[in-house]
Amino acid sequence: MAAAAEAAMGPATAGAGAGRWEVVRKGRRGPAGGTGSRRALGEANAGRALPLPAPIATSSTIFQLGFERALRKQNKEQVPPAAAPEPPQRKQHTGKSGKKPSGNDAGAKPGRCRSLEEALKALDLVDLQKELEKSRSVFPENPSVWVKDLAGYLNYKLQAPRSDPVLSQHPHDYPYCLVSKELRSIIRSLLGKASGVLELFFDHCIYTMLQELDKASGESLHGYRICIQALLLDRPRIATTNLGKYLEVLRSQQNRPAKCLTVLWALGQAGFSDLHEGLKVWLGVMLPVLGIKSLSPYAVSYLDRLLMMHPNLTKGFGMIGPKDFFPLLDFAFMPNNSLSTSLQEQLRRLYPRLKVLAFGARPEAVLHTYFPSFLSRATPACPPAMKKELLTSMSQCLSLDPLSFSVWRQLYTKHLAQSSLLLNHLLESWESSSKKVHQSLQETVRSFKVTNEELAARGTGGDQDVAACDTACKELLHKMKGRGFPWSRLLLVLLVFAAGFFLHDVQTHGSFQASSSARLLRSSGILPASQLAWQKVSLGCLEGYRWLEHSLAHHGSVAVSILWPQLELLWKTSSEMARDVSQQCYSLLSWLHGNLPWLSDWLQNRLPEALLHFTECVRELLLFLVQSCLLPLLQGLAAVLQQGWQSCLDSCNGDVTWECVRDHLMSFTYSSWIYLQNATLALKNWALAMISGH
Repeated sequence: MAAAAEAAMGPATAGAGAGRWEVVRKGRRGPAGGTGSRRALGEANAGRALPLPAPIATSSTIFQLGFERALRKQNKEQVPPAAAPEPPQRKQHTGKSGKKPSGNDAGAKPGRCRSLEEALKALDLVDLQKELEKSRSVFPENPSVWVKDLAGYLNYKLQAPRSDPVLSQHPHDYPYCLVSKELRSIIRSLLGKASGVLELFFDHCIYTMLQELDKASGESLHGYRICIQALLLDRPRIATTNLGKYLEVLRSQQNRPAKCLTVLWALGQAGFSDLHEGLKVWLGVMLPVLGIKSLSPYAVSYLDRLLMMHPNLTKGFGMIGPKDFFPLLDFAFMPNNSLSTSLQEQLRRLYPRLKVLAFGARPEAVLHTYFPSFLSRATPACPPAMKKELLTSMSQCLSLDPLSFSVWRQLYTKHLAQSSLLLNHLLESWESSSKKVHQSLQETVRSFKVTNEELAARGTGGDQDVAACDTACKELLHKMKGRGFPWSRLLLVLLVFAAGFFLHDVQTHGSFQASSSARLLRSSGILPASQLAWQKVSLGCLEGYRWLEHSLAHHGSVAVSILWPQLELLWKTSSEMARDVSQQCYSLLSWLHGNLPWLSDWLQNRLPEALLHFTECVRELLLFLVQSCLLPLLQGLAAVLQQGWQSCLDSCNGDVTWECVRDHLMSFTYSSWIYLQNATLALKNWALAMISGH
């Protein structure tokens, strides 16, 4: 090895001056000139593959890699000098750009701020725009370089203490919620210009974050997180275009929880702006890892936050099917699974909303597809909470989707124990179920009874389950046959029969007094008691009528003599007050019209055009209703009242008195009584015809 070292040092020291460093190049790399400094970044960005590569060596600053010059120190070896080095000679290495790096040069690595808020306040947006313009000018046809330079610049400048991979101590939109409007505008503008490479940019941000996590003292990832949130806020579908690729990453990095949680956090940002995409992310990459101890807490908390942020679940209908729903059911209710007790309780609280998402907008069309899995899980050894949920869900399937009965008949012989539990549950909830379910269940139970007899005759295994099912079927059939005595129908029939008998009896004997019904009522004492009660009621009404006839006029004249002066005073005061209020309103309107001519212009400028148009439409509608409906109705009512008053005057010979009004009331009462008698007689004739006809 010493000889090899001497051989390597020999030619290097031969061509070097005394006291100077010599650099030996290895490999077949060509010379890196000044014009190729930006090409290195483009090649590095364009050559990034999607599978997770090995960690690559990074430069001391991102600007040596991307914005200022290509890193020339890669793949070089420094040979110790023979004498002390001369620092001024190092300028030849960086002097090709014609600039001397100053203390404020972008290549100088910034210090780590105490918080991300301080780092964002210290961010120079003018310098950022200059660097982005330089990137666009050097690579005008490669927008992938622009967005990668943006992410690299932000991540380099926003050096703050690292947080946990999922930012559990911060809001869901952290760190993007701290970004100023100016920086958001810059980011969105650049993303809009690079719309064709945003999927690759999303992959680049995630894989670069994973590479930084491999380093013991890597940079904080706030810049990449901000870019991911800004990207998925407007384009959430980018995160769900290739979820299978990231699921493979999670499986390969299963023993690295920080990396897995970083990937889950990045993909999960799509759900906070779109419930559909969020459910797609959760079902695609979080549900498969729900049993992993280090990843399950974030998966459950993400689902909780997603459903809390989107209370309207209609946008998520159709996302959860039976293949996704029943693993969630098992995780929520099955004891001793891979979830902790607290996570299982949290998932159980989310289960009703997941059930709504699974059944969708038309549960009557899809519930029969869920019924087989519900039935297969409802075993006698099932936990009580899960058994209750399964039986309730199967009852819901039977009541909403009639096809569930046919599915149950097909699965009956293979699930006798489960069917006996369901039959007993239907027996217990018989009173609360609908008649439609009773009718469909009657056919199903009869077919089950025939099947039970066949199974008992064969003597196959499971006789205990067959006996339990047969007992439940017999009890259900007994329930269906004896639904309780129909008291209401019996009372109606008795009432109709009594009315018909009474009418026939009266018609046969010619009058009510000679009828058998009258003799029966008279002998029982009911008729004398009713006649006495009627006499008392009639006498009371007659006395009241006479009192009103004699005292109403007197008391009315007394009331008028007492109240008329007060009413005149009230009318006079009200008229004066109304006149004063109208004068004040008129003066106020005149003042407004004369002194505030700009009010109309101000309202027209401030109020939106749509509101003014809506107001105009409402005014036209009200005007139409008044002119077309209200005024004709009032005119017709006035005409009717005028005609009624005129007819009343004509009938009273031009003088409306109490005697005339009384005569009219008596005439109206008599005519009404005659009409009622005629209607009753017609009803009696019809009833007799119906009775005699049958």
